Amino acid sequence: MIHTENISKSYSGNTVLNIPSLDIPKGQSFGLVGNNGAGKTTYFSLLLDLIKPTTGKITNHEVVVDNSEDWKPFTSSFIDESFLIGYLTPEEYFYFIGDLRGQNKADIDALTSQFEDFFNGEIIGSKKYLRDLSKGNQKKAGIVAALIGNPEVIILDEPFANLDPTTQIRLKQILKDLAQKRGITVLVSSHDLMHVTDVCERIVVLEKGEVVKDLETNPTTLKELEAHFAGGAMASVSEEEE
Repeated sequence: MIHTENISKSYSGNTVLNIPSLDIPKGQSFGLVGNNGAGKTTYFSLLLDLIKPTTGKITNHEVVVDNSEDWKPFTSSFIDESFLIGYLTPEEYFYFIGDLRGQNKADIDALTSQFEDFFNGEIIGSKKYLRDLSKGNQKKAGIVAALIGNPEVIILDEPFANLDPTTQIRLKQILKDLAQKRGITVLVSSHDLMHVTDVCERIVVLEKGEVVKDLETNPTTLKELEAHFAGGAMASVSEEEE
């Protein structure tokens, strides 16, 4: 469903992402992991046409994302708080997104009622503006807003950050259900190796903008990822000692 071909992004001659080929089929739960600066957010930003590629293209359901907006009706995302509209309450924001995606208030109310446990009584009816919510509650609102309108592709950057353990567990189940029960293509980036291996059936490791591992998740994947990043940490220590 999503095809990446010879994609690269450079700033002032410095290449921060270089992926010759990467295919993500429909209905796959796909995880992207890597250290800070590995290129995770750059890749998602290219996928959402927030930045333009230096070379290559990304195709989403046969639509080249930086040439057309035809991918937008079936793709949703939450990258960070900049996606929110701070002067709206959560309900107002949900209704606004719903209107953009052809959903009426009854549709939105029916959807948000399914996430009462996830919201933990802190979102709906809070009478607070989004800008006044905690980082964790802003993230909850942004994630649920990304589910509005029955998208076929959902892209979430660091969805587990700033969430308490109970909410993280609830979110993992939500993400599993999206892919396994509804056939939605779910793309998640995360620093949390345990969470991403719990949620994703496939994990790609980025390092300095390049794919260094492409793993089908199995019972040993978490240990393999931990060994990979532990090895990188040991190498850094050795370089500092020299």
